[in-house]
Amino acid sequence: MEDSKHIQKEKELENLESLFDKVLDNLGGERDRQGLENTPLRVAKSMQFLTQGYDEDPCAIIRSAMFDEEYSQMVLVKDIEVYSLCEHHMLPFFGKAHVAYIPNGRIVGLSKIPRIVDVFARRLQVQERLTNQIKDCIQETLNPVGVAVVIEAQHMCMQMRGVQKQNSVTTTSAFHGEFLKETTRQEFVNLISAKLH
Repeated sequence: MEDSKHIQKEKELENLESLFDKVLDNLGGERDRQGLENTPLRVAKSMQFLTQGYDEDPCAIIRSAMFDEEYSQMVLVKDIEVYSLCEHHMLPFFGKAHVAYIPNGRIVGLSKIPRIVDVFARRLQVQERLTNQIKDCIQETLNPVGVAVVIEAQHMCMQMRGVQKQNSVTTTSAFHGEFLKETTRQEFVNLISAKLH
C-alpha cells in the first residue's frame, strides 16, 4: 500500500514538474538563467506540500487522542498560525485561527486542534469554508456542547493584485451549540482579544 502511494506521489510530482515547466515557457523571460533551471521541480514539490491536506483525515486525528474527562468549561486554543492557498488564484492567505469547544464528557489532546487546522488549510481553500470545516470536524468527532472558530487572515490575492489593499484583514466565524448564546460567545471573544500570556 505504501509503495503504491509512493509511486503515485512520484508520478504526480513528474506531472506537476512538466506542467510548471510549460507555465514558465509561456510566461516568457530568460529561461536559460541558472536560477530557473530547477524551478519547475521546486514549485511542484512546494505545491505537493501546500496541498498535502487532501491526503489526511482530520477526524481520524481527533479520534486518535480523545479522552474521557468531566471538564465542562471552555477549552480555547488561540493564535494558531494558518497558511493556505486561495482556490481562486492559488495565492497564499495567512493569519491566525482561534478554536474553542466546551467538552461533553470528552476532551481532545491540545496539539490535535492545530493539526486539524493545518490539514484543512493545506488544501485549495476559501476562508469561509475553512472556518466551517474546522468547526464541523470538531463537532462531528468530539460531540462537544459547543464549538467556536474565528479566523483572521490577509489574502495576497487582494494585496498583490486586484484591489491591492495591503492592510485589509478578513475575519470569518462559525459557532455551534452553546456558542450561539450571546454570553458564551462574548466570553470567547473576550478571551481571544485578551493578552493573557
